[in-house]
Amino acid sequence: MKTKTVLALLCAGAFASAAFAQQGPRKFGWTPANAETARLDPGNYYGGRTYHPSAGGGNMHVDIKAQQPVTVFMAYAGEWSYALQHPEVMATLREVCPRTHVTETTFTCFISEPMTLVIEDERPSTGKAVVAGLGAALDQSDTAVSRVARVGLAAMLSGGTPAKRHFTAPNDVHVQYNRWSCIENCVQPEFQWVSVASEQYKLTPYMKIYSGYTPDTDGEQVSVFIKAPVPMIVALVPSSVAAQLDESRQALQNALANVSCQQRAVQKLQFQCTFNVADGPQSLVVVPENDDRVPHKKTDVDWQADKCVANCPAPQQPEAPQPQGQQPQGQQPPAQPPAGSQTPQN
Repeated sequence: MKTKTVLALLCAGAFASAAFAQQGPRKFGWTPANAETARLDPGNYYGGRTYHPSAGGGNMHVDIKAQQPVTVFMAYAGEWSYALQHPEVMATLREVCPRTHVTETTFTCFISEPMTLVIEDERPSTGKAVVAGLGAALDQSDTAVSRVARVGLAAMLSGGTPAKRHFTAPNDVHVQYNRWSCIENCVQPEFQWVSVASEQYKLTPYMKIYSGYTPDTDGEQVSVFIKAPVPMIVALVPSSVAAQLDESRQALQNALANVSCQQRAVQKLQFQCTFNVADGPQSLVVVPENDDRVPHKKTDVDWQADKCVANCPAPQQPEAPQPQGQQPQGQQPPAQPPAGSQTPQN
């Protein structure tokens, strides 16, 4: 039984992809996340989001639009935190992925350790005691304590409170953060191997027929495991055909001539087949290859189908056959050429 379980798990991932193909794979892209607007005076700095990349690093993606030119760069998170406490070192920050003279751009950078987005107003500062003040946030979608602290520090550097701060030459900078997320086929069907028939019985010369399976979608997979003391015939045939089989070998041979999902002279094997909705109900036929001297020993049969169990598309309906000579619904017969015209010759 352990062998069957391992084999079923190994083939599950490989064969589920056929059903996923009906919807298509997930597609990912940059989508808008939260946004904020910073107001800067000449020479001011503004600290945006701090990124914490996963192992191996990753990209960040931000849309920036400013009224006056700004410089945008990434600063090491530790250095930025230190500069918040010691504004005199702000101008010495190491700049990663710097981009200057920005008024409207999509800013990207690959980072491998925690870094903070920094925006600097490029206009000359009029301040004397402080190299550069910090811009105040006008609106922002997150309310992290660190952002509030920066706004408060900006007010202290300018000699006031956040509510009373006045800007001599305001430069409003809009920052639109983006996240890498699914944009198409996001809710995928979930598939699971479902038991159709499972039995351990004492072998006889007689035919065993298991029914109860109908494919729900095109490309649906089934898996059959057999373990027997003698070589066996194992085949999946239409249920309408299986219902007409008797114990004659000739009837079975005739049926097998028209099916592809079959194995001959096997004693221990797991195999898979694919079915479409148009194939209709199927039955599993198991019988010894030779009915002479069949030992009454245990035989294992396990039949599973890879079925959708969640987020399933609407069941497909088999196309009804069209009566001979009748045009499919919605189609018109080809127009006849006008009288007196000549039909082109091939």
